[in-house]
Amino acid sequence: MPFPRLSLLLVLVALLVGTRGFAQVPIPPTPAPELAGGTAWINTGKPLTLKDLKGKIVILDFWTLCCINCMHIMKELTELEEKYPNQLVVIGVHSPKFENEKSTEAVRKAVLRYELKHPVVVDSDYKIWKAYNAQWWPTITIIDPEGNVVSGARGEVEADFKAIEKVVTGLIVKHRKSKTLDETPLRFDTAKFRDGQDTPLYFPGKVVADSVGKRLLIADSTHHRVVVTDLTGKKIAIAGTGQPGRADGPFDKAQFDDPQGMAIDGDTVYLADRKNNCIRVLDLKTEQVTTLDGSRRTFQIPRTPRAMECTPWDLLLHERKLFVAMSGSHQIWVYDLKAKKFASFAGDASEEIADGPLHRAKFAQPSGLASDGKTLYVADAEVSAIRTLPLDGNGEVGTLVGRGLFEFGDRDGPGRVGQENLRKTTEALLQHPLGVAVYKDRALLLADTYNSKIKVIDLAGGGVTTFLGGPAKNGEEPLFNEPGGISVLDDTLYVADTNAHRIRVVDLKTKTVKTLELKGVDPVEKFKDEKPKK
Repeated sequence: MPFPRLSLLLVLVALLVGTRGFAQVPIPPTPAPELAGGTAWINTGKPLTLKDLKGKIVILDFWTLCCINCMHIMKELTELEEKYPNQLVVIGVHSPKFENEKSTEAVRKAVLRYELKHPVVVDSDYKIWKAYNAQWWPTITIIDPEGNVVSGARGEVEADFKAIEKVVTGLIVKHRKSKTLDETPLRFDTAKFRDGQDTPLYFPGKVVADSVGKRLLIADSTHHRVVVTDLTGKKIAIAGTGQPGRADGPFDKAQFDDPQGMAIDGDTVYLADRKNNCIRVLDLKTEQVTTLDGSRRTFQIPRTPRAMECTPWDLLLHERKLFVAMSGSHQIWVYDLKAKKFASFAGDASEEIADGPLHRAKFAQPSGLASDGKTLYVADAEVSAIRTLPLDGNGEVGTLVGRGLFEFGDRDGPGRVGQENLRKTTEALLQHPLGVAVYKDRALLLADTYNSKIKVIDLAGGGVTTFLGGPAKNGEEPLFNEPGGISVLDDTLYVADTNAHRIRVVDLKTKTVKTLELKGVDPVEKFKDEKPKK
C-alpha cells in the first residue's frame, strides 16, 4: 500500500530498489540511520540502537497493523528469523496509516494478534520512516553487521524472499570471513507485553449466530480454532488443536491458521482460513474438517516476482453460492457449490475505491459480508467504506459511505453526497470497518472497528449514526475494543470484540450490553517461558 505523500521520492530507496524492487547488485556502503524517534518499544526491555545490533544482520520491516500486504510477509519473515536465529534480527517499525494505529496499546495488541516475537518500535511520528525514506507498506530494509544499508524492497510484490534470503546468506559468508559477524544468540523480553491473563477466547475475529440450530460459531482466531456454543455460551464443540497449522481430520486433530469469517448450511460450516489461504469445511455432526475442493489451488493472483495471496476473510452463503471477501486480492469471489467451481465475481484486483461494472470496480481489503437476499453489503476496510453489489450479478458496484484510502474518521451524517463543498464537512466517516449485518431489512449494522463503535446505516435514507461504543467515560471500561465481526439473531446483536477477547451480546431494543459467559471453553496455553535479552 502506498503512503499518501508520494512526492517524497527519497534517495536511499532509489539507490536500493530497482525495477523489481529488490537490490541484488552491490552498492556503495550507506550508513544506516539510527533507530531514533519511536514513541515506544514492544517485545524488548529497552529501546534498541544500532550499537546494540552491531555484528548482526538486521531486517527492518516497516508495517502498519491494518495492511493485508504487511500481514502476508510476516510469515516469511518469521521463517527467516527461525532459520537464522543467531545471525539475523528482525525489527518491526510500525508507522501508522489510521489515527487509531498511533496508539501504543493498539500496536501492542496487533503484535500479540499477529504473534510477532521480534522487537517492534512504535514509529507514530514517522521519524524512522522518514529517516529511511520509506514510501510503501510494507518496506524491507537490510542492514549488514557493520551498520550499512545494503538492500531493500518496497511493497509485498517486490519483497522476493528468495532474493532476500540470498542476500542474508551472502552476508553471513562475507562477515564470517571478515570476523565481523556476531553469532551469539539475542533473546528479547516478550512476556511483559502480553495480556495479563489467559482467556477462553484470544482475539476472536468473527461470530455467526445460527438461527436454525440455535448456536453460536466463534472464530477464536489467535487460538487458531472454532468454538461452537449454544446461545447461552455453553460449549457444544471445539474444532482445532489451538496451534497454527493446516490439517484436516477430526475436530481434536484439525489445525487452522487465523480462522475468520464463517457461513453455515445446516450442520455444515464453511470457514475462511485466512493465513492458510483456503476455505475449510466443518461437519458439525461427524466433527470432521476438510478443505473445500479447489480453494488451495486457485487462491493466488499471479504477479511478478511472486504470486500474491487472495486471503479469504469473510463468507456469505446464498442459494448454493458461497461469496468470499478476498481481502488480499481486493475482490469478491464466488464458489458454486453445485458446480464446485470458483470464479471472480467483482473487483479488478487493484487496491482502491471505484464504483461501476462488477469486474471494473475497485475494492480495498474487503473484510465483512452481509445480505438482505438481493444486495451484498461489503465492509471495505482500507477505504473505510461500505459497498453494495447485486447478488445475481446483474448490476453495478455502489458505495453507501466512504471515499478513499486516506479519507477516514469518526463522523455521523449522510452517506455519500453529491456536492463537494458539503461532503467534506457533513458526509459520514468510518475508520477501517470489518463487520456488517442486516437488521430486519431496513438497517445495516456496522462494526466500525478502529472507532470501537457499532454504527447504523438507515437503508432507506442512507444516514449513518452511532448506535453504541466509543471512548470510555469516567474511567469506565469501553463497551468495545476494535470489534471485528457482528451477527444478528432476531433483536440480538452478537459482537466479536476482538481486542477484548470476548463476545458481547447487545439487546437492539434496549441497547443493554453484556459479555457472553462461556461455559466449558478452556483457554489455550499459548506461551512458554522465554528468557529476556541480557
